[in-house]
Amino acid sequence: MIRIAGLYKSYGSKEVLKNINIEFSSGKIYGIIGENGAGKTTLFRCIAGLENYRGEIYSDLKPLKDHLGLLFSDPFFFPKITGREYVRLLCNARGKEVPDIDASNIFDLPLNQYVSTYSTGMKKKLALMAILVQGNECFILDEPFNGIDINGSIMLTEILLRLKQSNKIVILSSHIFSTLSDTCDEIHILRNGDFTEVVEREYFDRLESQMRQAAVIERIGKLELK
Repeated sequence: MIRIAGLYKSYGSKEVLKNINIEFSSGKIYGIIGENGAGKTTLFRCIAGLENYRGEIYSDLKPLKDHLGLLFSDPFFFPKITGREYVRLLCNARGKEVPDIDASNIFDLPLNQYVSTYSTGMKKKLALMAILVQGNECFILDEPFNGIDINGSIMLTEILLRLKQSNKIVILSSHIFSTLSDTCDEIHILRNGDFTEVVEREYFDRLESQMRQAAVIERIGKLELK
C-alpha cells in the first residue's frame, strides 16, 4: 500500500503539485493521465524519493525506495556500460542476487553491446528488464510504451497483467489510451497539478469518447482542415 496525503511540490514560485491525496493498493494497476506539464513525472519522482516535497507519503514497504522499480520515459545509462553490466549494476545496488541474465533476456537484447548502441526502444526494454529482475513490490512506469515495437508492447501488456496477478502495485502513465484500457483498474486524471477525477474500468469507454471529442471536435476542428 502507498498512501499520499496533502502532497505539494513547487519549483521556485511555480506550484507543480497541489494537495495530492491518493492511495495505491497491491494487486491493482493505476493509470495516471494528463496533458504535458500536468505534473505526472514530478509526482512519480516524489513517490520514488527523488524530490523534496510538502505532505506525506506512507507505505507498508519500508523504505519504499528499496522496493520500488522506477522506469523513466527516457532512462539514463552510463556511456560505457553494456546491457549485461547494467542489469548487474541494478541488482547489486539493491543487494539482490544477480539472476541468470540470459534467461531473463525476454526481449532478446544484445546484452554484451554498449547500451549507447541501442535504439530508443531497446533502451526502454533493458531498463524494464532490470527493474523486473530486482524483484520489486511496486512499479512506477512513466510512458513505458513509448518507443516500444508491436511485439514489445504485447509483451509489456502481459507483464503488467502478471504483475497484478502477483499482487504488485503498478502505477503508469501513457498517452496511448488503449494501453491503459487494456491493463488498468482505475484511471486518475491529473490537471494542473491536482487529481480532478477517478474513472473505474466500466467507464473507460466513456472517458475515451470524452477525450476524443475534446481533442478532435474542440481543438482540431479549429484548424478547419479541408
